[in-house]
Amino acid sequence: MQTISRERLAERLASKEPLALLEALPERSYRAGHLPGARLFPHTEAREHTEARELAAALLHDKQQPIVVYCANASCRNSHTAAALLSSLGYQHVAVFAEGKDGWSDAGLPLEY
Repeated sequence: MQTISRERLAERLASKEPLALLEALPERSYRAGHLPGARLFPHTEAREHTEARELAAALLHDKQQPIVVYCANASCRNSHTAAALLSSLGYQHVAVFAEGKDGWSDAGLPLEY
C-alpha cells in the first residue's frame, strides 16, 4: 500500500494539484472536523463491495486521479481497508495518509467543519 507523509500531503493541498481526499470514518467523526477539502467515504461502506462501488462512482469520476484516504490515527486501519477496496475497483493512484486526522491536527494543521 502506498503511503503519503503529512508534509507531502500538506504540499499537495497547498499547491491545488488535483487530489481526491477521503475520510474513512463515520459521518459523526467527519462532521466533528476533517482535513481541508476532504469528502466522506465511511469505512462501513468501504467494507461492502457493492456500496463502496456506488459511493466511489459518485465521488470519484476518474480512475487515474490521485486519491488519498485517511482515518483517525496511525493505529486506525479504516483508511487501509478503504484504499485496498478502491484499488480493487480499478483506481490507479491510491495512497494512505497513515497519521490520520490526529496526526494532522497534532501538527497544528487546520481542520474544516
